[in-house]
Amino acid sequence: MDNHKKSFGAKHIAGHLTFPLLAVSLLSSFGSSMLYGYNLAVVNSPSEHIKAFYNATWLERYGESLESSPLTILYSLTVSVFALGGMLGSLFVGVLVSKFGRKGTVIKSSPLVFIAGALMGSSRLLGSPEMVIIGRFIVGIHSGISLSVVPMYLGEISPKNLRGFVGLMPSIFICLGVFTAQVLGLPEVLGQDETWPLFLAIVVVPTFIQISMLPFFPESPRYLLIDKSNVHGTIAALRCFRGEYDVQDAIEEMQEEQQSLTSVETVSVCELILDRSLFWQTLSVIVINMGMQLSGIDAIWFYTNSIFENAGVPLAEVPYTTVGTGAIEIIAGLIGCFTVEKLGRRPLIIGGFSFMGFCCAGITVALVFQARIPWMRYASVIFVIGIIAGFCIGPAGLPFIMTGELFMQSHRPAAYIIGGSLNWLSNFTVGFVFPFLQMSAGAFCYLVFCGVSLFVAIYVYLVIPETKNKTFLEINEMFSSEKSLPGILVDDVKLHKIKGYGALESSSLEDSFQ
Repeated sequence: MDNHKKSFGAKHIAGHLTFPLLAVSLLSSFGSSMLYGYNLAVVNSPSEHIKAFYNATWLERYGESLESSPLTILYSLTVSVFALGGMLGSLFVGVLVSKFGRKGTVIKSSPLVFIAGALMGSSRLLGSPEMVIIGRFIVGIHSGISLSVVPMYLGEISPKNLRGFVGLMPSIFICLGVFTAQVLGLPEVLGQDETWPLFLAIVVVPTFIQISMLPFFPESPRYLLIDKSNVHGTIAALRCFRGEYDVQDAIEEMQEEQQSLTSVETVSVCELILDRSLFWQTLSVIVINMGMQLSGIDAIWFYTNSIFENAGVPLAEVPYTTVGTGAIEIIAGLIGCFTVEKLGRRPLIIGGFSFMGFCCAGITVALVFQARIPWMRYASVIFVIGIIAGFCIGPAGLPFIMTGELFMQSHRPAAYIIGGSLNWLSNFTVGFVFPFLQMSAGAFCYLVFCGVSLFVAIYVYLVIPETKNKTFLEINEMFSSEKSLPGILVDDVKLHKIKGYGALESSSLEDSFQ
């Protein structure tokens, strides 16, 4: 057999960016990932107005004002309850994607956004701080589901040579969501006492656009073939996303993965954790997902304005400085998206975490010396921007991509449950604890984030191989085989077509393309 025919991995699932693939990437990210970024930053600008509303409501109900500490706790709960909802939502990912599929789960979870928007939008009118907190919790559940499902969906519909590019689309929209919240939060727009409920409720708009258009696109071909044994649906979905009539190679690659599985059933979280053969993959998912949040990025996004105030930026300039950081986020996200297939996952995630660690150390030094050296306040702003830029280049999206790439189809939902729940738990911890950590440790609180960022960078360098342009089976072999090298070809593993379990006989497959 010729070498180019033997090179199964090179022949398989290499493709180009078609309109359906691009449209689905944009739609699923716009109505889901963008909301995650938006809700991370939406409580930043109107924080004083929300606190004033809480205080006024408390005074009206109980005849006395809230003291500073209880008010801080109540506002911290408002900020961090979004992450609690996210953690709860992430726990249902495995059940939902198995029952409804990847695209189906994105669509069926959308009503949560409309419920949350209605609660938050009418909270001030009805004088109910509880509606703000409950609304944040419900929209967090939606983000917890979509933050895992959307990368899973995009990773499964993309050819391997575009999986990084398409997979980082959500991270760009996360940055875009943060930027949108920063712009709309300006005093001239919606950052006023009368309009902050509308500011919180506007999340329904992207979701409405998403559910109006996304149902017209196919489900994940891998889900249709491996989970549902729907051959004809798989062929139709592949032809749509790849823009090619002959998709036999892609079908065969999926069948090879299918036959490598010990069971067609989706494994549980406990089964994945107890599977010693997948120890390093599971540990890697834990490290990169927890590190993503414990790097301190959510502290920066949740409390950008207060950080800049503490850095000495004039109060009137803070909102506009914050918007400037949002623009840099988008630029950094675009750089990561357009370089990931050329540079690979490892350089971007190692470089991103390393740069974040450096900037966390830098902001500590700047805050310590800014009282004696006036220009240090500007250094603080630069380091904050550096933390955000370093995060958006790689760590913002690559943990979700790598969570999907490190596991086969039957283990992927459980991996996303583990990664997603720990991601959100870390998010909640940072969002709730940071104000108190900042009060107790002052400038030195950023050294904690510095240590976490550098640890994750070192771990990825030592443990996780490059997954760029490799099939899921190739990646699995790199971890499971002691003799495997990053350059191993899947073609060396013979493909045995098994009837049933969603496989096609070679003759029937060939006939389907006649």
